[in-house]
Amino acid sequence: MNSMLEDTLFIIPARGGSKGIPGKNIRLFAGKPLIAYSIELARTFVSDKHICLSTDSGDITNVANQMGLPVPFRRPDNLATDTASSRDVILHALSYYNSIGIRYKRIILLQPTSPLRQPFHIAEAIELLKPGINGVMSVKKTEANPYFVLFEEDENGFLKKSKTGTYTRRQDCPDVWEANGAVYIYDTDWYANAETGNGKIIKYVMDAQYSVDLDTETDWLFAEFMYQRLVNSGF
Repeated sequence: MNSMLEDTLFIIPARGGSKGIPGKNIRLFAGKPLIAYSIELARTFVSDKHICLSTDSGDITNVANQMGLPVPFRRPDNLATDTASSRDVILHALSYYNSIGIRYKRIILLQPTSPLRQPFHIAEAIELLKPGINGVMSVKKTEANPYFVLFEEDENGFLKKSKTGTYTRRQDCPDVWEANGAVYIYDTDWYANAETGNGKIIKYVMDAQYSVDLDTETDWLFAEFMYQRLVNSGF
């Protein structure tokens, strides 16, 4: 554990409902419940009292308890719907800790759907959160470049490039970054008062092989394949 991060709250959002992969947060991924990967990752940096598993599910709570992790509160139903935002979940968690007199300098959001994320990703991303920076978001270089392969329909239903440019080769297009969902780090004071979409957020680039985000059964199968491949290579 890193004592430098005792002023950091790791939040693991894990609601019970999931349409794409039913029960995914406690489904076995490579032999362990999916949320175990995020819990174990957070534990490499801080003690359990600085890890907040935010869930509405008794089953998810039971799995966390079996791992020895206390769950500080039960997430209210209105924050466990398809339309509830990560921001609402984070602010709810911060409000809870503020109510018991605990204030954190940083928030690190670990979504359980990124089981290939490694401790060195967190460590490197934390180093980027310097004074004057509000947050760090992990990304991968996208293959779906809006200058080259992405199209939208105009008012007449005809396709046009999503972003115009004079590029004739994909290699000549500007790099475009895709959020991979693995790591979000925020300055707490800024986040608690920020307007959505505003702020000085910088990127932390992750290799595509670590960037699988579980949303469908196909994602799950591919991620287990990649996990085994990474295990065999020593990560």
